[in-house]
Amino acid sequence: MHPHTTDRSPTPSRSPAALVPASERRPTPEAPLELEVVVPVHNEERTLALSIRRLHRYLTSAVPLRWRIVIADNASTDATPEIAAALAVALSEVSVLRLEQKGRGRALRAAWSASPARVVAYMDVDLSTDLRALLPLVSPLLSGHSEVAIGTRLAHGSRVTRGPKREFISRAYNRLLRTSLRAHFSDAQCGFKAVRGDAVGELLAAVEDDGWFFDTELLIAAQRRGMRIHEVAVDWVDDPDSRVNITATAWTDLRGVARLMWQTRPAHFMAVGVGSTLAYALLFFALAGLTGSRVANLVALTLTAVCNTAVNRRFTFGVRGRRRIVRHHLGGLLVYAIALGLTDGSLVLLHRLDPRPARLLEVSVLVLANLGATVARYVGMSTWVFASDRSMRRKRVPSLSTQGS
Repeated sequence: MHPHTTDRSPTPSRSPAALVPASERRPTPEAPLELEVVVPVHNEERTLALSIRRLHRYLTSAVPLRWRIVIADNASTDATPEIAAALAVALSEVSVLRLEQKGRGRALRAAWSASPARVVAYMDVDLSTDLRALLPLVSPLLSGHSEVAIGTRLAHGSRVTRGPKREFISRAYNRLLRTSLRAHFSDAQCGFKAVRGDAVGELLAAVEDDGWFFDTELLIAAQRRGMRIHEVAVDWVDDPDSRVNITATAWTDLRGVARLMWQTRPAHFMAVGVGSTLAYALLFFALAGLTGSRVANLVALTLTAVCNTAVNRRFTFGVRGRRRIVRHHLGGLLVYAIALGLTDGSLVLLHRLDPRPARLLEVSVLVLANLGATVARYVGMSTWVFASDRSMRRKRVPSLSTQGS
């Protein structure tokens, strides 16, 4: 499994009770509900009955917990509701939740928020994930070791059967999450996840998406709250009959990633950038009449760049103390040189087009150039100036998914 994301729990010793077959250790009906497995469905009349019966057989024979299956129907328009109702009558511990709107996240939100179970889980109706991974998935949640558990197809030990197109998309998407959102988990989209009941309310309150991006946002919310994310390598076989619209789903996911990015570091950086730009404009106005436009630009940009680096160092990138402060400011000045080139170049171009431009036009052009410089400054600071400090913090502090292991 991924060395920085996998929660490697010690293997528990087997008690005498563990040697008794699961079918002989069924909990009493009065026992608290320990596991609720939600299966979201939309127009799944062809596969629903076979999958639920297979899942029911497995839970009955192999899972020594009090469990329940919930079929969460997302506004199906085929025979899915009738089949689900028949399964609920024929099989014990199977119930149906009907929603009049589509959305996997919406179904999970409705089912999980109403569940009294100690652990809530979900799996895709095609049962692409080998069910033998279910107990390893929920065990660390029942023991209190972790708050969230996920199946991963991208870890060492997983055996996955799927086409190269889906493999590439999956790996590219998870790489994007690690780069843009600093994700510590290896596989956001595997339809095989579980959450501890006492943590699910807090997580659902933090998740906005009700569609396919629900999974990713849930994991990011857990990571940001310091919750442990346990990973289980799974055997997984792609469903050739999958009707997921890959293009539409990818576009929705990218919009979701952009929204989560905006909530954190870039938002802080842009707030600092707006303040710096306003200070720059005021300084330029004050100095331009005394020193000329190009000198005013140089002085105003230098002063605001030093302040910008100091504020971003503390509030955007979370670096405190004097360690590496000289290196940071030198790096900030090199990034500032790019901003100076953009603004001074814009000023030179403007004066070639109009030898005596109005002061307001000068400021407008420089502010626009400054916005472009702000983007360049963020890229430079993120990938170079403060990159080594973030790497060192990740080495000193265990990743959120491995703390306490």
